[in-house]
Amino acid sequence: MRPLHRTILCLLGAIGLAASWTVPAAAQDAPLQPDSRKALLYRIAITDSLRVAVFGEDDLSRVSRVDARGMINLPLIGEVKVFGLTLREAEQAIANAYRDGRYLRNPQVTINVEVYAIREISVQGQVKNPQRVVLPAESTMTVLEAVTKCGGFTDTAKGTEVRVTRIGPDGKDVKVFIVDVESLIKGKNKAKADDDSLLLQPGDIVYVPERII
Repeated sequence: MRPLHRTILCLLGAIGLAASWTVPAAAQDAPLQPDSRKALLYRIAITDSLRVAVFGEDDLSRVSRVDARGMINLPLIGEVKVFGLTLREAEQAIANAYRDGRYLRNPQVTINVEVYAIREISVQGQVKNPQRVVLPAESTMTVLEAVTKCGGFTDTAKGTEVRVTRIGPDGKDVKVFIVDVESLIKGKNKAKADDDSLLLQPGDIVYVPERII
């Protein structure tokens, strides 16, 4: 073998070896890391079981179930309302309760969901398959996605005025949102920013009215 050819082969071998060091095969096949925003998006529901841990305070750490009023019961501070909060917001609320009660100076609270409650919405009215829809545990669903999951609109649906009714845990706090789903589907400019950003919550009732012909 000529010296020049031998040198080229050695260089190619060295390059291949360096590449194998730089990008291990296991790393190439590794799955993508889960979206860290999921913890921010998930909102605590009634009957969720939450593991609440306070760093350095093992006696204060426990698993607590969210009751019908949206509360969990914790040592020293008693009831804290967590329903509808993200995990990060609930951590902050509990930390504030320990700090405001002067039990801990700088509490570091971590919350994980041990058991998820059944999270459902109801889709009614002029959709092809009215039904109860189970929401994903740690991701979101928009009104458009819920309508699509039910087969889309019927021919007589008034898709410009889809009504979302949201009832609070006390049964008294009722909010109603009107969403122009039809404009979202067709990509029309008159669709409002809120129409696509409204995320459904457990217990929401989505109603598609009939168009008056």
